[in-house]
Amino acid sequence: MIEISAQVDLFHPADRVWHALTDRELLGRWFAETTVAVDEPGRLLFATAGLPGFDDAVGAEVVEQRAAELVTMRCLEAGRRSLLTCTLTATAEGCRLSLRETLQDGEWSPALRAAREQSYQQALANRLPAILDWFAFQQVDLRRGVAGMTTELPVLEWAGAARSRGRRGVVLLAAGVGVLLAGGAAVWALRSEPPEQTGAHPAATPTATVTGSAATSSRPAPSASSARPDRTASASQRPSRTPSGKPSRTPSSGPPQQQSPDPVMTARYSNVNSRLLGYTGEVAVSNPGDVAGAEWTVVVTFDDDSEVGKVNGAEWRQEGRTVTFTGPPLAAGQSQTIRFDVRDSAAFAKGPASCAIDGRPCEGL
Repeated sequence: MIEISAQVDLFHPADRVWHALTDRELLGRWFAETTVAVDEPGRLLFATAGLPGFDDAVGAEVVEQRAAELVTMRCLEAGRRSLLTCTLTATAEGCRLSLRETLQDGEWSPALRAAREQSYQQALANRLPAILDWFAFQQVDLRRGVAGMTTELPVLEWAGAARSRGRRGVVLLAAGVGVLLAGGAAVWALRSEPPEQTGAHPAATPTATVTGSAATSSRPAPSASSARPDRTASASQRPSRTPSGKPSRTPSSGPPQQQSPDPVMTARYSNVNSRLLGYTGEVAVSNPGDVAGAEWTVVVTFDDDSEVGKVNGAEWRQEGRTVTFTGPPLAAGQSQTIRFDVRDSAAFAKGPASCAIDGRPCEGL
């Protein structure tokens, strides 16, 4: 059995993704234009002839469906028959869309199969999230173009859809207001942070020095006998010899930081993909040295109320506009990649404001 699969995690609820799978207008925006066969009303025609991995248009017939959970279609393309299944699974951030196509009759060449799988993955990971972000705007705020997106697939009607549409707008509107309030609270919290107290420790050092010198100078003053000035004078000669000997030997031992320095870690930032309301970022951490490095820290800072939703490759925490990634030591010549998804309220954001590893700027940003 030959099988092709693709998968993506989305920051959208399953019912919205289901709409993008079953609405012909939306389906044509992120995958391929779809029409209903004239001679067979229950059969769909996908205009896939120009897509990588497809030889011809695909004819499809729905054989199983569960609203917002699963849809299975029997497909026919250039003499090949296959079964295509799309499954939706709820996650903490939204849902996971899994696509699986199983070949039942005919064959794919290795090159055709690889191109077809890549075409599915690019559609799920790049074009679909952008359309979902756009559609969320239509539902929640913009209220434009809603009337034009009502031509659903003819065989994908389910009971209760009409009753749920009325509540869906209210829920999404409330969700939009909640996001705006949360963003405002984050901005206010950031403005309320106390300023850094720079220079506090350097000020304490001169104070201790002055105190010590004052204590030293106060001892000869109350001396009354002639014997004490003699001992003080003899003692004063010893410090003159001490600086000439001890300071000269102290540097010879060598400062600790010069004995076995840790290698300088490097990092490079890049955008994996961009969406209407977010993007996926990637930071490649490398150890170019000849010895193993220590644990590393990458700090990414946003210039707005962006929020990280999913991270692979590092431990992380977000505090306001700052996200801190940490990872274990890397061996000499080894690298580690961090990939994270960002939800951004600004349309078509390109990336974070800054990125640094152990206090040094990342490359590529």
